[in-house]
Amino acid sequence: NVSGIISRVVLHLDHYLFVFLSTTMNAYAWFAVSLVFLGCCSNVVFLELLIKNDPGAGNIITFSQFLLVALEGFVVTTKFLTVKNVVPIRQYMIMVCMFFAVSVVNNYALNFNIPLPLHMIFRAGSLMANMLLGVLILRKEYPLHKYFAVTMITVGISVSTVASAQQLRSVSSNETHSEESDSSGSNDGELIRLLIGIAMLLFAMLMSARLGIFQETLYKTYGKHPREAMFYSHALPLPGFLLLLPDLWNKIILFSASELIVVWGLSIPKMYLYMLGNAVTQYICIRGVFILTTECPSLVVTLVITLRKFLSLLFSIYYFQNPFTMQHWLGTVLVFGGTAIFVDLFPKFMEYFSETPKSKVE
Repeated sequence: NVSGIISRVVLHLDHYLFVFLSTTMNAYAWFAVSLVFLGCCSNVVFLELLIKNDPGAGNIITFSQFLLVALEGFVVTTKFLTVKNVVPIRQYMIMVCMFFAVSVVNNYALNFNIPLPLHMIFRAGSLMANMLLGVLILRKEYPLHKYFAVTMITVGISVSTVASAQQLRSVSSNETHSEESDSSGSNDGELIRLLIGIAMLLFAMLMSARLGIFQETLYKTYGKHPREAMFYSHALPLPGFLLLLPDLWNKIILFSASELIVVWGLSIPKMYLYMLGNAVTQYICIRGVFILTTECPSLVVTLVITLRKFLSLLFSIYYFQNPFTMQHWLGTVLVFGGTAIFVDLFPKFMEYFSETPKSKVE
């Protein structure tokens, strides 16, 4: 079966991945890798728990993540705003508007019947948007194999999207089979919600790519200051959540009424614990990626992040029993395979393992 085949492939790749990474990373980089896998994969668990209990929790999830990173940056990075920023605030404001839109829309799309695995597949396809905007805005040129890779990613996302739409229509039809007079309208309404959610994910993917291009030009002008950028990109948007105050307040009331869990003698609503876990693991994930970018070549960073996304997807499918058809598997293989081709992963592996033992020692 599919799971058995994947398990065998993963087992065969484990050894080669370990050998490759162990020769390109120091101890601090390995610590960063552990942060990425621990933080990002755990984050998926808490996100699933939140969405399973309340599919409309996207806004409060985003707010909690922004608040935690902003508080940490306020104390550690800016030393209570005593450290002067290098990049002008007006530049950060432009970046913040795009970053805020991407974060809110990405999480809010979960309110529109978007299964979490499909959500992950869309976010894994960000290379497609980056390349498209790179050609249109920065006038970049890419070799032919990168266009092929982007085509694979595009087809993969399309296949997964169609599979989710068909699956939703099938489930809705079964649930309303006993009410045939209302089934057609119900199915159409659910499908429209899914299409709206997909449109939101497409917008967030393109906006995220535009944000990356803006950051690239910003860093060329003012130098790289990722910790400063991380603080301001999370702190400056906080007033924007006032626009979402009614929804946030409703979620606070709803979370407060959730089942109590005793922690260290204190009775705490479980939804607050899930939200705290989500925000903390998101911060750990971000920090791990930041360390990786300073300690490792871009190939290793991309490899680790791509592998992490794939493991998160598998975990979401199996642990939470999310429906995943053969079409979804095909889409997943195309997306991650296209990503590997885009970053020249296979030639790098072949080049590395074709080296003689003597050359590796030297």
